[in-house]
Amino acid sequence: MHKTLVKMVSKRRLSKSEDKESLIEDASKTRKQPLSKKTKKSHIANEVEENDSIFVKLLKISGIILKTGENQNQLESYQLLPWGLNILQPAIIKTLFEKLPEYFFENKNSDEINIPRLIVSQLKWLDRVVDGKDLTAKIMQLISIAPENLQHDIITSLPEILGDSQHTDVGKELSDLLIENTSLTVPILDVLSSLRLDPNFLLKVRQLVMDKLSSIRLEDLPVIIKFILHSITAMDALEVISELREKLDLQHCVLPSRLQASQVKLKSKGRASSSGNQESSDQSCIILLFDVIKSAIRYEKTISEAWIKAIENTASVSEHKVFDLVMLFIIYSTNTQTKKYIERVLRNKIRSGCIQEQLLQSTFSVHYLVLKDMCSSILSLAQSLLHSLDQSIISFGSLLYKYAFKFFDTYCQQEVVGALVTHICSGNEAEVDTALDVLLELVVLNPSAMMMNAVFVKGILDYLDNISPQQIRKLFYVLSTLAFSKQNEASSHIQDDMHLVIRKQLSSTVFKYKLIGIIGAVTMVGIMAADSYYNLLLKIKDCLEVTSLLQLVHSCSEQSPQASALYYDEFANLIQQEKLDPKALERVGHTICNDFQDAFVVDSCVVPEGDFPFPVKALYGLEEYNTQDGIAINLLPLLFSQDFAKDGGPVTSQESGQKLVSPLCLAPYFRLLRLCVERQHNGNLEEIDGLLDCPIFLTDLEPGERLESMSAKERAFMCSLLFLTLNWFREIVNAFCQETSPEMKGKVLTRLKHIVELQIILEKYLAVTPDYIPPLGNFDVETLDITPHTVTAISAKIRKKGKIERKQKADGSKTSSSDTISEEKNSECDPTPSHRGQLNKEFTGKEEKTSLLLHNYHAFFRELDIEVFSILHCGLVTKFILDTEMHTEATEVVQLGPAELLFLLEDLSQKLENMLTPPIARRVPFFKNKGSRNIGFSHLQQRSAQEIVHCVFQLVTPMCNHLENIHNYFQCLAAENHGVVDGPGMKVQEYHIMSSCYQRLLQIFHGLFAWSGFSQPENQNLLYSALHVLSSRLKQGEHSQPLEELLSQSFHYLQNFHQSIPSFQCALYLIRLLMVILEKSTASTQNKEKIASLARQFLCRVWPSGDKEKSSISNDQLHALLCIYLEHTDSILKAIEEIAGVGVPELINSPKDVSSSTFPTLTRHTFVVFFRVMMAELEKTVKKIEPGTAADSQQIHEEKLLYWNMAVRDFSILINLIKVFDSHPVLHVCLKYGRLFVEAFLKQCMPLLDFSFRKHREDVLSLLETFQLDTRLLHHLCGHSKIHQDTRLTQHVPLLKKTLELLVCRVKAMLTLNNCREAFWLGNLKNRDLQGEEIKSQNSQESTADESEDDMSSQASKSKATEDGEEDEVSAGEKEQDSDESYDDSD
Repeated sequence: MHKTLVKMVSKRRLSKSEDKESLIEDASKTRKQPLSKKTKKSHIANEVEENDSIFVKLLKISGIILKTGENQNQLESYQLLPWGLNILQPAIIKTLFEKLPEYFFENKNSDEINIPRLIVSQLKWLDRVVDGKDLTAKIMQLISIAPENLQHDIITSLPEILGDSQHTDVGKELSDLLIENTSLTVPILDVLSSLRLDPNFLLKVRQLVMDKLSSIRLEDLPVIIKFILHSITAMDALEVISELREKLDLQHCVLPSRLQASQVKLKSKGRASSSGNQESSDQSCIILLFDVIKSAIRYEKTISEAWIKAIENTASVSEHKVFDLVMLFIIYSTNTQTKKYIERVLRNKIRSGCIQEQLLQSTFSVHYLVLKDMCSSILSLAQSLLHSLDQSIISFGSLLYKYAFKFFDTYCQQEVVGALVTHICSGNEAEVDTALDVLLELVVLNPSAMMMNAVFVKGILDYLDNISPQQIRKLFYVLSTLAFSKQNEASSHIQDDMHLVIRKQLSSTVFKYKLIGIIGAVTMVGIMAADSYYNLLLKIKDCLEVTSLLQLVHSCSEQSPQASALYYDEFANLIQQEKLDPKALERVGHTICNDFQDAFVVDSCVVPEGDFPFPVKALYGLEEYNTQDGIAINLLPLLFSQDFAKDGGPVTSQESGQKLVSPLCLAPYFRLLRLCVERQHNGNLEEIDGLLDCPIFLTDLEPGERLESMSAKERAFMCSLLFLTLNWFREIVNAFCQETSPEMKGKVLTRLKHIVELQIILEKYLAVTPDYIPPLGNFDVETLDITPHTVTAISAKIRKKGKIERKQKADGSKTSSSDTISEEKNSECDPTPSHRGQLNKEFTGKEEKTSLLLHNYHAFFRELDIEVFSILHCGLVTKFILDTEMHTEATEVVQLGPAELLFLLEDLSQKLENMLTPPIARRVPFFKNKGSRNIGFSHLQQRSAQEIVHCVFQLVTPMCNHLENIHNYFQCLAAENHGVVDGPGMKVQEYHIMSSCYQRLLQIFHGLFAWSGFSQPENQNLLYSALHVLSSRLKQGEHSQPLEELLSQSFHYLQNFHQSIPSFQCALYLIRLLMVILEKSTASTQNKEKIASLARQFLCRVWPSGDKEKSSISNDQLHALLCIYLEHTDSILKAIEEIAGVGVPELINSPKDVSSSTFPTLTRHTFVVFFRVMMAELEKTVKKIEPGTAADSQQIHEEKLLYWNMAVRDFSILINLIKVFDSHPVLHVCLKYGRLFVEAFLKQCMPLLDFSFRKHREDVLSLLETFQLDTRLLHHLCGHSKIHQDTRLTQHVPLLKKTLELLVCRVKAMLTLNNCREAFWLGNLKNRDLQGEEIKSQNSQESTADESEDDMSSQASKSKATEDGEEDEVSAGEKEQDSDESYDDSD
């Protein structure tokens, strides 16, 4: 060791001698330098300067040697040798720190060596510090006076310089410095993360940083967030994250990012390039910030869960930030375990309207660079949302696809298109519609980008079999837009493929494929013609292509009436959407007009002659044709020719070789003609207004007595004639409904009256022609084999099946009894039963029966346009109101009659149901035909929901007029019949028509205000205007009323109609309408009580009963209203006790067919509905009761115990009703909800009893004694199910027995906890039936030995395994005595 030291010292001396010359030379150069003008130094100063220069040179030389690394080990040992000596180290450190301030502000010279930084770096290499405390004090003093850049270096070097013992002191010093100097936040937090400090101290520092978060620069944010996230513990994670997300978003994410977005726009316009650098720097900081967050949540499950929880707990819409959505996306892409949790949170937020489209758009536009790296995860989330059943969630998923395509790069765009194509080929109708809608938007949004991915979209042409006609239109619109865009060279291959597919499909003999070809060809023509039109240059090539394509479609469809009709309809849609060039339309229109006249129009004075089965007459003409100029529609002869040609007979009225025109094309061809004329003459239809007046060649349609004598073929012929006539009149009404002259309005209303009359006649024919299949009225169907789902046909099938399976069933009465059994089975399994048989008995008037029956034939009637409902502006005048003495008849033609009003309201209601309240999306087999639900709504679905709502809102005022008129009608009716609406002098038919109109109006209002689109900001004005109309009916107010005021006034306006409600169905729709209004209000507590009060009034009202039936109330409607009542009442338990304790005993004591006097809707027939709802709501209510803890106050314990006493009392009342009402559905409900109630008792009540037993012993014992009797009855019910071997009941027995056994064990545990175990004893059980009689079975002896029941003295004998049979020898008095004894023991 000594030799090594000598050797090292000699080497150091040698080194000094070698450098001596250079030092002297530098010193001489220094002396020769001129003096400063401001300062003159003395001789002593020169010496000091010489000494300083030597000091600096030595430091620099040592630093350079260390830096170069020559003979690294020896030099390091030599360099650090003085530092390692205990005697020298303090002196050297003192000398260095004294000299250090002199070089703080010295600029780097040519050798680029910073003296202070060099000295600090020497301290890092110390193996041991002699006086750590002194060194710490000196370093902190140095930091306080050093410049900022050196402060940063010294602070970051502290962990390597100081020992562990100094960490606490340094941490305190740094925390103080953190308060004083914000600019040092980053290095201080970086060092604090590396020191060994007390966790509580770090929490204080973290809170200090959180408070200063608003003043921190963006570039410092990543380090600060890293420190905060690393200091989070499981206990405070949610609190810290909640505070962090609140401050971080407002101060450091959104605002800088929005600034960057504006800078991007400036840069794109060629503005200052300096802003581009700043933008890039800020964006890099934000990306780095999210990288820090990603790293934290990837390795800390606590942080990710807390972040999701913080977002989930945010209730207000305004509190949701862009940062929240970004974080959900990041966690979704980082932690696979939380995906389901995030999806659930997102779904709930979307449903509640907290996360809207504007927020999502801002998220993508602000943080698209961050989200771009998560493209695959975002698409996976979108795919999951598209599988939802909720339309709002599906829309949100489609927006994810849209914005991902808009803001991400080419690769992500390709992934988006690929995902959408997968959805289109999935077989799920809702997914296909949504994906096609997104593709339509993307084509408009960014056609050039979509052009690059056209090859993927083109691949859908291989999956056309699984797409509905409406979806085919969208698909071919997308493809045609891409194929005939301005980039013709790049899209020529798409054109070729589309032409190939269309020609192939058109040449097919199968209607399904021909339909694809027709729709595709017409859609493509629309795009080609529109492109030429908007360029104001009709290219010869395009013109030839359009003409040849239309000729091809016409030639391929003329042999099939259905295909021709489809072609006319599609061509009419093309003209209606104004996608055809005016010049081309003019040429086509002339041909269409001539062809229509040649095919369907004849002279009215020339009656066709031929071998017709019925005499031909010109009927339904609106004017007398005394001249030779009159025209008529040649319908019956055409239909006869078509039917006769089918049978192979000779053509009677057609010349040989002449084209046979199908009457099936009459209505479609007229629609095409009307739209051509309308478009050419700006809506003027004078050229064809003669078709509104002209008669039709028919025969006497009223069947009279000859109906029974007609053959099946003749009846079918008459049905077809009626369907074709009705469809002709429907298209006539479509065409002329918007005419403004009174004369034309009168004619349109007359045609509407004809439609209603013909429907009544048609219903008579259909009633005796059950197997009849009408001619199609809508032709965009996937198959021609469409059959109406008539009740008659179904009943025939049931009868046929019944005869095969059960030979004993030969008469109709037994068939009906089997229907009753199947109905009963359905009611017991379904909590909201739907009785199809009763549905057709709700109305007894002719109009109602007709509408119910004809509803099954909806697909065979032509669709009414939405413009037709402008007829509702005509007033409703009834004969009863106009003329009470019945002397005269209403003579004004322009008035809308009740039957016509009902016809319009039913159609409008169906349209709103189809567009605004789509049914739950269902998974269907991949190859199953889809879109059948949309038959008859083809034109409607080519419009958006917003357009439909806007059109219907124009009708709110006339609908209010009709609603008030009907209200007055029933008020007058009740007054004349002394409060009885169905008195002896009532006109039954008119009463039921008006009642149906009332129901349909309420149904339309409900569908309108329940539309989910009102949650979108752009639709708020529509809602505001509609509510203003309703509130103005009550009193005229200002247009600038707040929304809450409008909602309140609208609620009161609609509530006033409850007095005149004529039927239970109307009452239910009124309640639902009022609930929809309340949902949009923020202060609905008071109105909620009004809903409950109104529902109770309806339940306590005597409703008119239908003819030949017990009740006109269907079970599902009663179920819905009863649920509404119990959910809105302030005390569910009191309401249940009132019904079960007052209403049911009244029913039991009344005669067989008499209802309860308090609740007239409660009958023996509807008891099962009341019982089911009360049991379900009782179980739902007790599940919401918090179990409570021992720390809760005494008052809370008493309140909860009282509540459970009431709940158990209600349960006991309901359970004991099965002794009287022991039908299968009642027992099924009892088994199902009885088990659920016992489970709730176990989870919610038993913890309460654990710590309430000592202080409230009597109450607890009384509660358990009551519950004991209920569990015994449940055990009896299990035995009853077994003895009757009813599998539908016994399937619930095992779970119920297990639950009862758990209750026994739980009560024993509660007694043990309260030192009352001796109060618990076991006894032998016997199985009994519902009446308490012992069940004698083969294994009764064995079962009684195994089954046991536990009985706490006053508590309850709980069935051990569920077989809660009771002891024969224990009477009620003995049980009470046992209870007292156990009570004494517990003392």
